[in-house]
Amino acid sequence: MDVFELIYVVWIKLIFEVEAMAVEPFTDRLMTLGAVAASLLDAGDDPILEPKPGELRLWSNTRVLALFPADAAIDRVIAGLADHPSGRPPAYRQEILEDQDWSRTWLDHFQPMQFGRRLWVTPTAHPPPDPTAVNLRLDPGLAFGTGAHPTTALCLEWLEQQPLTDRTVLDFGCGSGILAIAALLLGAKHALGIDSDPQAHSASRANAALNGVADRLSLIPDDHPAQADALVANILANPLIELAPRLASTLTPGGPIALSGILRSQAEPVTAAYRPWFDLNAPVQREDWVLISGVRRR
Repeated sequence: MDVFELIYVVWIKLIFEVEAMAVEPFTDRLMTLGAVAASLLDAGDDPILEPKPGELRLWSNTRVLALFPADAAIDRVIAGLADHPSGRPPAYRQEILEDQDWSRTWLDHFQPMQFGRRLWVTPTAHPPPDPTAVNLRLDPGLAFGTGAHPTTALCLEWLEQQPLTDRTVLDFGCGSGILAIAALLLGAKHALGIDSDPQAHSASRANAALNGVADRLSLIPDDHPAQADALVANILANPLIELAPRLASTLTPGGPIALSGILRSQAEPVTAAYRPWFDLNAPVQREDWVLISGVRRR
């Protein structure tokens, strides 16, 4: 269903209280479970729909509002959130909304964004600001992960700087597929997307089709023994630490890696976990988040 068809109908609104560091993966999961829009509020109910490029205003406890169609199976949604990063089943409040053009309101706050010199992420409602650039088309109603969060922005900027021609790129924890699709548009021969949630595969597949690269994106199970020439993983620090041996074995010698979803205070333990296999660069920071990159030793 096109996001513009979701207008003037009855909506179900779910309201959650979420710790700041869990907001992005939590909202990502909501979108893969069928939410058509999400917004963030602080305790004073000051709304953030999609933050502007380079902007992220999160509070220690953030209220996440998610909108679902009236026929959504809310029990299934809540069950799908049971393993979110806070480690406990989410408490929530449910409301019914009528006759509101919520999806278009969300889109009004999602503007084209540039990453590096040549990559743009642009919603289909807007013409590409630079038709000659690499333009990734993405509608926020399909899945969370539009590039506005600092960790996603850092990964997109890293990909824009890599020599990806003829390489296979692995996007570990692909979510909306934005990083895998960006890699393909930037010249990668093939991309692999891994995510433990099959709903993320659906979102990635739809976004890949929208960008004309579905034939070069393979979505594979979480336990698939993948091999790649470059790897990007935008998840959370603790899973990244646990995954270090596996990701090291996945990447070919000489291949570049980028890790994000990491708070500045978590950079050292993540770096230590990957140092046995990788020559690592100094972390790149944006707000309270960092990206750690390097090259697999030969």
